Amino acid sequence: MNARPVVAFLCTGNSCRSQMAEGLLRARAGDRLEVRSAGTRPASEVHPLAIRAMAELDLDISAQTPKTVDALGEVDLAVTVCGGARDACPHLPGARKRIHVGFDDPADATGTDEEKMTVFRRVRDEISAALPAIEAALEEDR
Repeated sequence: MNARPVVAFLCTGNSCRSQMAEGLLRARAGDRLEVRSAGTRPASEVHPLAIRAMAELDLDISAQTPKTVDALGEVDLAVTVCGGARDACPHLPGARKRIHVGFDDPADATGTDEEKMTVFRRVRDEISAALPAIEAALEEDR
């Protein structure tokens, strides 16, 4: 196991929710945690509107890439952020603890780019608001 606790966010495509969660927790935790993300069926790239929503907070996730769950390795806490990942990964080898904190998929948003951005911002902010509880779940067993 790593010296720093490892938190991994999982979703289906690893292109929106889990990528935003990774960026938000990494910025919040600094050197206290190692933060990763992965998908059960990873997309080819991080969604451009997720990158844009994070840039509004001066957080750059443009270098992050979608990864498979197999690439996670050992983690202290696995957080599924969508029902698809929760159902597809009933057991994650290498995960000491697992929780589910679901969010709407902003990639499903319809309308103009600005209407879609409204959904990306809402989901980003909901993820940010959930981070203290996610960190608390990590600490429960420590």
